This record gives sequence, C-alpha cells and structure tokens, in this order.
Amino acid sequence: MTNHFFSDEEITRNDLYFICYMIERVARKLHQRNKYVVNAIDKKEWTRLISLANVLHCENPLKIEDQWIDEYSLESGSFDITEVDKELAERIPSETQMGKVYMRLILDTLLPGENYVEGLIRVYNDPISEVIDNYNSSAFYEPSYVIARAYNEGGF
Repeated sequence: MTNHFFSDEEITRNDLYFICYMIERVARKLHQRNKYVVNAIDKKEWTRLISLANVLHCENPLKIEDQWIDEYSLESGSFDITEVDKELAERIPSETQMGKVYMRLILDTLLPGENYVEGLIRVYNDPISEVIDNYNSSAFYEPSYVIARAYNEGGF
C-alpha cells in the first residue's frame, strides 16, 4: 500500500500495527468494541491515518486517543473488555499484544488486490473478532496461523 501523502513511500506492517494498537486503546477507553471504532471512522480517514502512522507513533498515545475521540465524535459505550472471569483469565492481554494479534490476522488473510485499510475493515467486522476479544477464551493466545485458519474456515 502506498502512502497517501508520499507516493514513493510504502505503508509498512509497523504502520498497520500502530493503527490496530490505537483502535484497541480507543475502544477500551470508550468501553466500546473495536468494531465500533473501525466503523465510526470513514475508510478515507483510515487511509489518512495509516499514512500518518509513521509520525503519529512518536506522539503520546493518550493524546492520539483524545484526538480520535474528539475528531470522529466517538461515544462511550457499556462494553468493558477487561471484565473477565478471573478463574479463566488471570491476566488480560495488553493493547500492544492485541494490536499485534490483529495486525497479523490482517496480513495473514489479506486478499489479492486488497490494501491494509480494506483488510482492517474486513477483519474487524468479521464475527471472529468477537471470539478473539472474548478474553475468557484463549483464541487471542493461539498462534497467528491458527487464528488465520479459523478466520478462513469461519470459526475456531
């Protein structure tokens, strides 16, 4: 995928990772599902954001959270991903860990001719995201090839 602002610069997997990480942070802060954040921001804006990711990653993530919430009029919800059964999940994965899970799933299932933004929208809107985001299960800890296979086969 080519950078929207600099046609000689390619978007990297690190740029995609940063976007997935920030989606996770914003969703947790707002008590929303990741899908809400992805769908609340227009595809054109995701292209702009991923093109700026190599610069934005140097900013304070709290500042970027607040900017996204204000700029895209994101609203608080009632879904708390951190509410888990402590007997099933002693620790919940961090935003960075989940950013990597989603980045790998997008890259592992990228369709021919599809760019990172299209893959991001597709993956976060797939029902498997609800399974991955259920921290009472172990889906998010599975190796990336297992998650990609489950995605391709329609579930775990």
